[in-house]
Amino acid sequence: MDTLYVLIPLSVFLVLCILGGLWWAVQSGQFDSVEQEGERILHDD
Repeated sequence: MDTLYVLIPLSVFLVLCILGGLWWAVQSGQFDSVEQEGERILHDD
């Protein structure tokens, strides 16, 4: 039972860090041109 007092806040903190990282990636434009990057490797420049 004592380990739950450690694991539950730790897991909540980990989920908040993951959500914060995902929010940061969306806000910084990481997912803006997903299709363009997939086609970029097929074309010669």
